[in-house]
Amino acid sequence: MKVNLEDRAEIEKTNILEYKKLQNTVLIISITSSFLTAFLGAAANIALPLLSRELLLDTVLLTWINTSYLLSTTIFLVPFGRLSDIYGRKRIFLYGVSVFTLSSILCGIVNRYIFLIIFRIIQGIGAGMLFATSTALLTSVFSVGERGKALGVNVTSVYLGLSLGPFLGGILTKNFGWRSIFIFSGTLGIITITLILTNLKEEWIEAKGETFDIFGTIIYGVTIASFMYGFTRLPSKTGFYWILIGILGFITFFYNSSRIKTPILDIHLFLNNRAFSLSNVSALINYSATSAVSLLLSLYLQQIKGLDPQSAGMALIFQPLTQALFSPLAGRLSDRIQPGYIASIGMFFTALGLFLLRYIDVHIPITFIIFCSIILGFGFGLFSSPNTNAIMSSVDRKVYGIASSMVATMRMLGQTFSMGISAIVFTLIIGKAQIGSENYSLLITSIKLLFTIFTILCCFGIFTSLTRGKIIRD
Repeated sequence: MKVNLEDRAEIEKTNILEYKKLQNTVLIISITSSFLTAFLGAAANIALPLLSRELLLDTVLLTWINTSYLLSTTIFLVPFGRLSDIYGRKRIFLYGVSVFTLSSILCGIVNRYIFLIIFRIIQGIGAGMLFATSTALLTSVFSVGERGKALGVNVTSVYLGLSLGPFLGGILTKNFGWRSIFIFSGTLGIITITLILTNLKEEWIEAKGETFDIFGTIIYGVTIASFMYGFTRLPSKTGFYWILIGILGFITFFYNSSRIKTPILDIHLFLNNRAFSLSNVSALINYSATSAVSLLLSLYLQQIKGLDPQSAGMALIFQPLTQALFSPLAGRLSDRIQPGYIASIGMFFTALGLFLLRYIDVHIPITFIIFCSIILGFGFGLFSSPNTNAIMSSVDRKVYGIASSMVATMRMLGQTFSMGISAIVFTLIIGKAQIGSENYSLLITSIKLLFTIFTILCCFGIFTSLTRGKIIRD
């Protein structure tokens, strides 16, 4: 009897060690993919001026290098989240890394603008697969009591990618040209693929055998594309027309999803799950209020303060670094305390940072901007991983893929809305004139108004975050 008990203990110990190894493998793979996508997005912005000169692109064509990627990523997020629940999260994740890696390398060797756009669209599809499954994989292997810590570490890798992107991207672009950024990203992708193939043998399929709603997928894609493209065209009439198409598409999508058994996105997740719906709304509000901050501060530091791009970048690095520092701590706290409480505190500090930036003017010292950036980074660091923990912990395992894709969708839509709001304010106050010393006062007025709008948004976000209700832990 004593031998049997020892054998059983040894078996249990072995199983625990194997499961810990699986958790570490998934975490490492998720970290590398999150860093990869964040790094490329930040580094690509540094390379745009050189890319524009080499390919002879005007401003409109140049913006589509990022817009095409953003659109395709957002359109395919939810469909791939649903597919991962049906056919396997690891499978879709591996496909995503492969598509992203191959398209990155192809972006780095093309010589024509049209091919660059095509491969950026394909790259966005790969990113959609990654975003739809990365958080789902983490949630699948980490239980409620340790999930927040893992999500916090993963969020940190995103912010490190955003922080290092401009720095490393600048070095690569200066010494090896803009193509080196895509080749470097492709190399990181190959490393990630190798890790998956050699270390991750398990698969997670929670909705096996269920049907995939093709019609709903098409309507969803048209709706998202219309909304996002419409906001990029505001405040022109064309922008409002596209947003109207998006509203009609949303009504059609809602009607279709309510009639079929297995829709691409179960609307009852939003109608009957307050924690899930308000956590997503809070994320949308937070990203809508903060995504344009780096643009506004970059304009202020370079146009008003006269800093060069490198110095401005150094001043702006404090926000993502602070986010990277506090995200793991916030994630661990959300395993012990209701994640909604921590996320609400984070939203408060975000609102505080935005409120202080309303007092920006010509004579404000740069140290004040850095101080506000640290407050914003602290607030977003407290908000992000606990809010994601709340979203993923409020749903059944069967829809982890969908929940993961919604986390990324709220981020993408929030970025679009934030830029759309900024475009409207700039157009109404400054017009289409090029920014120069003659309209610096109008630029400051626009920035102050935008920070006021974003502060009000965040205050509303505090309310939605606090009223989400408690997450019932397993």
